Amino acid sequence: MTQATHTPTLSTAATFTALKCKECGEEYELKATHVCEFCFGPLEVAYDYSAIQRQVTRASIQAGPNSIWRYRPFLPVATDNPIDVGTGMTPLLQANRLARRLGLKKLYIKNDAVNMPTLSFKDRVVSVALTRARELGFTTVSCASTGNLANSTAAIAAHAGLDCCVFIPSDLEAGKVLGTLIYGPTVMAVHGNYDQVNRLCSEVANTHGWGFVNINLRPYYSEGSKTLGYEVIEQLGWELPDHIVAPLASGSLFTKIYKGFQEFVKVGLVDEKPVRFSGAQAEGCSPIAQASAKAVTSSLPSSPTRSLSRLRSATLRMACMQWMWRRKPTAILSRSTTLKLLKGSSCWLRLKASSPKPQVALRSPF
Repeated sequence: MTQATHTPTLSTAATFTALKCKECGEEYELKATHVCEFCFGPLEVAYDYSAIQRQVTRASIQAGPNSIWRYRPFLPVATDNPIDVGTGMTPLLQANRLARRLGLKKLYIKNDAVNMPTLSFKDRVVSVALTRARELGFTTVSCASTGNLANSTAAIAAHAGLDCCVFIPSDLEAGKVLGTLIYGPTVMAVHGNYDQVNRLCSEVANTHGWGFVNINLRPYYSEGSKTLGYEVIEQLGWELPDHIVAPLASGSLFTKIYKGFQEFVKVGLVDEKPVRFSGAQAEGCSPIAQASAKAVTSSLPSSPTRSLSRLRSATLRMACMQWMWRRKPTAILSRSTTLKLLKGSSCWLRLKASSPKPQVALRSPF
């Protein structure tokens, strides 16, 4: 695994123009960064919608590949040859009997459980993130994950010929670990919860120049979620739905579906109309739902119940972001230690994030 030489590429067909802070509006170059240096707000991709409108029609979209890349002008990549593993265009199923039971005229279920290649909606965001990572010159990609994201990152990196290293909590179920290992990445198991894993990954990203899909590549990564909204519009015959119900988790998917709807309206692909949005969270880990019920604009830290130990709210991580950037993680890997450990990709590494010096033990996961 090698450190990337960051040489951003931008073609004349690219429609994305900058990274922009969602809070204060400060703009940044199109590089691997995700946090505003002035207010610690999240960065989002800004687009030239006039350029998109000149390029895109309904016919041009329908003539594109049967994947998320039919919407390439709306995504933050410059290449005409993205990493396409058939992700997206999942079925929109009409659920007539469930609609009758709920007293609805029509009900559709978007089945992203048949996404390619790893049967998860994470394939959408990772396909975009790794395509952009390759454009930025990264040769090693990574993520912090509790399962699905690790699988997707490892699978798509293998297809693209990129080195891959994933960081997971050490108590992750063996079945989930196996689902990642079959693609041949380096897997690092960290003693600590997901938030501790995430803090460690932030330090590695800053030190070793790796592309972490859900950290320094996050502005590009999150844009992949918009494709679910695009597909719903197209599958409904180029109409907006009346009501969307989506899982909240970190809130990213929920807000990106809305952004996707607004973009199609903005460039004239669909007529505007009010769309009701409803979000759902598991009761055992529901900081956003609790904040909404209390009519407050920020959520308090939430510890999931044991049965929901894999559910982690990125809203909590975003709330901790200012603290993270003012204080170094408790576990910091030295360059020499890290590179020595990463030579054997078949090993499962255990790193202890709760002590000043990482405690590392090699063992087989089986």
